[in-house]
Amino acid sequence: MPFIHARVNRPIDQETEKELSQALGRSISLIPGKSEGWLMLQFEDNCRLYFKGDSRKPLAFVNVKLFGSADEAAYARLTAEITRILDETLHIAPDGVYVQYEETRHWGWNGANF
Repeated sequence: MPFIHARVNRPIDQETEKELSQALGRSISLIPGKSEGWLMLQFEDNCRLYFKGDSRKPLAFVNVKLFGSADEAAYARLTAEITRILDETLHIAPDGVYVQYEETRHWGWNGANF
């Protein structure tokens, strides 16, 4: 049950959104037991983001929420892949990307909890 929420301070057109969706869908499998089949995505473009007091540089804040947990190595691989994807698709350099991970033991879907 992963959920990826990406906020960026750049515009995302429909073609780029589809490319991001597909790439992030493939990348979630870097977390053992997670797959695109359960992935939900949310994109927010043109956000007002500041880093070091400056908003002119392309920036992204990506929140990855997981049912359960993963090890540090899996998170490191996913962070590297997320930053690569954002660099290639939106030209947001890795030093302009924060990735936050949240793990939960409780997750509801389809009227019930896992």
